[in-house]
Amino acid sequence: MKRIAVAVAAVALLAGCTTGKDAVIQGQGTFQFTAPGGQTHIDYTGQQRQPLKELSGDSLLQDGQQVKLSDYAGKIVVINIWGAWCGPCRNEAPQLQQVYAENKDQGVQVMGVDVRDDRSAALDFYHNAKLDYPSIFDPPGRSLLVLQGYPRTTTPSTLVLDRQHRVAWVSLLPVEKAELSAKVKQLLAEK
Repeated sequence: MKRIAVAVAAVALLAGCTTGKDAVIQGQGTFQFTAPGGQTHIDYTGQQRQPLKELSGDSLLQDGQQVKLSDYAGKIVVINIWGAWCGPCRNEAPQLQQVYAENKDQGVQVMGVDVRDDRSAALDFYHNAKLDYPSIFDPPGRSLLVLQGYPRTTTPSTLVLDRQHRVAWVSLLPVEKAELSAKVKQLLAEK
Protein backbone atom coordinates (compact mmCIF):
# COMPACT_ATOMS: atom_id res chain seq x y z
CA MET A 1 0.00 0.00 0.00
CA LYS A 2 2.85 2.36 0.84
CA ARG A 3 4.44 1.72 -2.61
CA ILE A 4 1.19 2.61 -4.34
CA ALA A 5 0.94 5.86 -2.39
CA VAL A 6 4.54 6.75 -3.29
CA ALA A 7 3.91 5.91 -6.96
CA VAL A 8 0.75 8.05 -7.05
CA ALA A 9 2.62 10.94 -5.43
CA ALA A 10 5.46 10.63 -7.96
CA VAL A 11 3.02 10.66 -10.90
CA ALA A 12 1.24 13.70 -9.47
CA LEU A 13 4.56 15.48 -9.00
CA LEU A 14 5.63 14.76 -12.59
CA ALA A 15 2.26 15.85 -13.97
CA GLY A 16 2.59 19.17 -12.14
CA CYS A 17 5.91 19.86 -13.86
CA THR A 18 4.83 19.33 -17.45
CA THR A 19 4.52 22.15 -19.93
CA GLY A 20 2.24 22.96 -22.79
CA LYS A 21 3.30 24.26 -26.17
CA ASP A 22 3.54 27.81 -24.89
CA ALA A 23 6.56 29.40 -23.29
CA VAL A 24 5.24 29.52 -19.74
CA ILE A 25 5.11 26.56 -17.42
CA GLN A 26 1.46 26.31 -16.47
CA GLY A 27 0.23 26.08 -12.91
CA GLN A 28 3.12 28.00 -11.37
CA GLY A 29 1.27 31.29 -10.86
CA THR A 30 4.46 33.25 -11.56
CA PHE A 31 6.56 33.68 -14.67
CA GLN A 32 8.96 30.88 -15.53
CA PHE A 33 10.79 31.23 -18.82
CA THR A 34 11.38 28.59 -21.46
CA ALA A 35 12.27 29.15 -25.12
CA PRO A 36 10.27 26.69 -27.22
CA GLY A 37 12.19 25.80 -30.36
CA GLY A 38 14.99 28.15 -29.31
CA GLN A 39 12.92 31.27 -30.01
CA THR A 40 14.60 34.59 -29.27
CA HIS A 41 11.43 36.76 -29.45
CA ILE A 42 8.45 35.39 -27.56
CA ASP A 43 4.95 36.86 -27.32
CA TYR A 44 2.73 35.88 -24.41
CA THR A 45 -1.04 36.22 -24.67
CA GLY A 46 -4.03 35.41 -22.50
CA GLN A 47 -3.32 32.67 -19.95
CA GLN A 48 0.31 32.47 -21.07
CA ARG A 49 1.01 35.76 -19.31
CA GLN A 50 2.22 35.18 -15.78
CA PRO A 51 3.17 37.81 -13.22
CA LEU A 52 6.78 38.56 -12.44
CA LYS A 53 7.78 38.39 -8.79
CA GLU A 54 9.16 41.56 -7.23
CA LEU A 55 12.30 42.66 -9.02
CA SER A 56 14.37 45.10 -6.99
CA GLY A 57 17.89 46.17 -6.23
CA ASP A 58 20.23 49.03 -5.45
CA SER A 59 19.84 52.11 -7.63
CA LEU A 60 22.66 52.88 -10.07
CA LEU A 61 22.09 56.61 -9.58
CA GLN A 62 21.30 57.03 -5.89
CA ASP A 63 23.36 55.33 -3.19
CA GLY A 64 21.19 53.79 -0.52
CA GLN A 65 18.07 53.87 -2.72
CA GLN A 66 16.22 50.92 -4.19
CA VAL A 67 14.64 50.52 -7.61
CA LYS A 68 11.58 48.25 -7.36
CA LEU A 69 9.16 46.94 -9.92
CA SER A 70 6.34 47.45 -7.41
CA ASP A 71 6.97 51.21 -7.55
CA TYR A 72 5.43 51.16 -11.05
CA ALA A 73 2.06 49.58 -10.23
CA GLY A 74 -0.42 49.94 -13.07
CA LYS A 75 2.27 50.87 -15.59
CA ILE A 76 3.59 48.96 -18.57
CA VAL A 77 7.21 48.21 -17.65
CA VAL A 78 10.07 47.56 -20.05
CA ILE A 79 12.88 45.77 -18.20
CA ASN A 80 16.22 45.90 -19.98
CA ILE A 81 19.24 43.89 -18.86
CA TRP A 82 22.38 45.75 -19.90
CA GLY A 83 26.03 46.54 -19.22
CA ALA A 84 28.27 49.46 -20.21
CA TRP A 85 30.79 46.86 -21.45
CA CYS A 86 28.21 45.49 -23.93
CA GLY A 87 28.41 46.97 -27.45
CA PRO A 88 24.83 46.07 -28.45
CA CYS A 89 23.60 47.58 -25.15
CA ARG A 90 25.28 50.87 -26.05
CA ASN A 91 23.42 50.92 -29.38
CA GLU A 92 20.13 49.89 -27.82
CA ALA A 93 19.98 52.28 -24.83
CA PRO A 94 19.26 55.49 -26.79
CA GLN A 95 16.38 53.69 -28.52
CA LEU A 96 14.99 52.57 -25.16
CA GLN A 97 15.27 56.17 -23.98
CA GLN A 98 13.31 57.38 -27.03
CA VAL A 99 10.52 54.84 -26.43
CA TYR A 100 10.41 55.88 -22.77
CA ALA A 101 10.32 59.62 -23.58
CA GLU A 102 7.54 59.14 -26.12
CA ASN A 103 5.35 56.96 -23.87
CA LYS A 104 6.02 57.74 -20.20
CA ASP A 105 3.10 60.17 -19.97
CA GLN A 106 0.81 57.34 -21.11
CA GLY A 107 1.95 55.01 -18.31
CA VAL A 108 5.10 53.35 -19.65
CA GLN A 109 8.20 52.87 -17.49
CA VAL A 110 11.62 51.65 -18.57
CA MET A 111 13.69 49.99 -15.85
CA GLY A 112 17.28 48.89 -16.43
CA VAL A 113 19.24 46.16 -14.69
CA ASP A 114 22.98 46.81 -15.03
CA VAL A 115 24.96 43.57 -14.71
CA ARG A 116 28.63 42.56 -14.64
CA ASP A 117 29.69 46.19 -14.56
CA ASP A 118 31.84 48.72 -12.74
CA ARG A 119 29.76 51.53 -11.22
CA SER A 120 31.87 54.37 -12.61
CA ALA A 121 31.81 52.92 -16.15
CA ALA A 122 28.07 52.36 -15.90
CA LEU A 123 27.47 55.91 -14.66
CA ASP A 124 29.68 57.39 -17.40
CA PHE A 125 27.75 55.52 -20.05
CA TYR A 126 24.38 56.36 -18.47
CA HIS A 127 25.13 60.10 -18.38
CA ASN A 128 26.83 60.24 -21.80
CA ALA A 129 23.83 58.48 -23.38
CA LYS A 130 21.51 60.98 -21.61
CA LEU A 131 19.38 58.24 -20.09
CA ASP A 132 16.82 59.20 -17.46
CA TYR A 133 15.06 55.96 -16.63
CA PRO A 134 16.00 54.19 -13.38
CA SER A 135 18.38 51.29 -13.33
CA ILE A 136 19.31 48.66 -10.78
CA PHE A 137 23.07 48.34 -10.26
CA ASP A 138 23.61 44.61 -9.83
CA PRO A 139 27.05 43.36 -10.94
CA PRO A 140 26.43 39.74 -9.81
CA GLY A 141 22.89 39.69 -11.25
CA ARG A 142 21.25 38.57 -7.99
CA SER A 143 18.11 40.62 -8.63
CA LEU A 144 17.49 38.50 -11.74
CA LEU A 145 17.01 35.33 -9.71
CA VAL A 146 13.26 36.07 -9.82
CA LEU A 147 13.41 35.28 -13.56
CA GLN A 148 13.09 31.53 -13.20
CA GLY A 149 14.56 29.69 -16.15
CA TYR A 150 15.63 32.95 -17.80
CA PRO A 151 19.11 33.05 -19.39
CA ARG A 152 20.42 35.74 -17.07
CA THR A 153 23.75 35.88 -18.88
CA THR A 154 22.05 37.01 -22.11
CA THR A 155 22.91 40.68 -22.39
CA PRO A 156 21.18 42.69 -23.66
CA SER A 157 17.76 41.24 -23.23
CA THR A 158 14.38 42.84 -22.67
CA LEU A 159 11.11 41.87 -21.02
CA VAL A 160 7.92 43.88 -21.50
CA LEU A 161 5.29 43.63 -18.76
CA ASP A 162 1.63 44.55 -19.08
CA ARG A 163 -0.14 46.78 -16.55
CA GLN A 164 -0.59 43.82 -14.18
CA HIS A 165 3.17 43.18 -14.43
CA ARG A 166 2.63 39.94 -16.31
CA VAL A 167 5.30 39.13 -18.90
CA ALA A 168 3.86 39.96 -22.34
CA TRP A 169 6.99 39.82 -24.51
CA VAL A 170 10.63 38.78 -24.26
CA SER A 171 13.53 39.55 -26.57
CA LEU A 172 16.82 37.75 -26.07
CA LEU A 173 18.42 39.96 -28.72
CA PRO A 174 18.97 43.72 -28.93
CA VAL A 175 15.70 45.52 -29.62
CA GLU A 176 15.07 48.18 -32.21
CA LYS A 177 12.96 51.23 -31.44
CA ALA A 178 10.23 50.36 -33.98
CA GLU A 179 9.86 46.83 -32.64
CA LEU A 180 9.70 47.93 -29.00
CA SER A 181 7.34 50.82 -29.79
CA ALA A 182 4.96 48.42 -31.52
CA LYS A 183 4.88 46.13 -28.46
CA VAL A 184 4.34 49.06 -26.10
CA LYS A 185 1.53 50.52 -28.27
CA GLN A 186 -0.13 47.10 -28.38
CA LEU A 187 -0.12 46.93 -24.58
CA LEU A 188 -1.29 50.53 -24.22
CA ALA A 189 -4.30 49.64 -26.37
CA GLU A 190 -5.29 46.79 -24.05
CA LYS A 191 -8.09 47.44 -21.57
